[in-house]
Amino acid sequence: MPIQSVNPATGQIEKTFEALSTTGLEIKITAAETAARHVRRSPVSDRCDWLMAAADLLRAEAEPLSALIAQEMGKTRAAARAEIAKCDWLFEYYAEHGPAFLAEEPVATQAAYSAVRYLPLGPVLAVMPWNYPLWQVFRFAVPALLSGNVVLLKHASNVPQCALAIEDIWRRAGVPDNAFQTLLIGSDQVAGLLSDPRIRAVTLTGSEPAGRAVAETAGRHLKKVVLELGGSDPFIVMPSADLDAAVTHAVRSRTRNNGQSCIAAKRFIIHADVYDRFRDKFANALSHLKVGDPMDAATDIGPLATESVRDDLINQIE
Repeated sequence: MPIQSVNPATGQIEKTFEALSTTGLEIKITAAETAARHVRRSPVSDRCDWLMAAADLLRAEAEPLSALIAQEMGKTRAAARAEIAKCDWLFEYYAEHGPAFLAEEPVATQAAYSAVRYLPLGPVLAVMPWNYPLWQVFRFAVPALLSGNVVLLKHASNVPQCALAIEDIWRRAGVPDNAFQTLLIGSDQVAGLLSDPRIRAVTLTGSEPAGRAVAETAGRHLKKVVLELGGSDPFIVMPSADLDAAVTHAVRSRTRNNGQSCIAAKRFIIHADVYDRFRDKFANALSHLKVGDPMDAATDIGPLATESVRDDLINQIE
């Protein structure tokens, strides 16, 4: 089944990609296993150089990358630029502190010499979401590659261009061949990947049902797994609060990324003594936000990422 990049602001299909065949997927897994043997022996200093080179590329190409994010999943250009800047900070942070994080730690025992060493696992599968298409991937991939692992990325199916752009950034930053590979596959192929002994661990950011499915399969095969799932964060306002500041942060949190953020304020719990005033101020602030084309600098809120996300939201409201 083809994988399509659809502009959520227009509904137009921007690009169509053929999903990897079973043979193509096998080739990539084999290549990752080979790359892992090379990357695990690479000096940490070389890995830090990859990070700094990638940071340089992000800074130089922030405008076309932010346009791609806006086009592919509807994030406003300003929000996309902020996401890229956060990724840039991430690269620099790990390049600076990575060697200390990975340094051997001597431990006093009765043995002549004992130490804790942080050794790479090998190929790690990442199942990532569309709402922060660069940040969510780099947030995992940067420390993973720095630690000497290699990455197989199964990105959300509606952001294939972002997924391929990430792979291209790593390639041009000097990461060894096949140390980071994007897999253009459907979610129905994830379970098969998890059962492959060459894939040593998995990380997922997504919904609770997706997390349960991945945890169950990973557990069956005794594989390390890290899950970041959804939530329902409360936004609590008490009478002692500065209401104007509370409203500003409430609006910013609730509308971040067009309302599609796992850490957004979701449940508003307002003390009865300030409820009416908060409600009126909150509603007034929301009414002044501009909904429109994410490419337009004046737009505060762009479209939802996919037609199915929109339909699900309408059904919830109804």
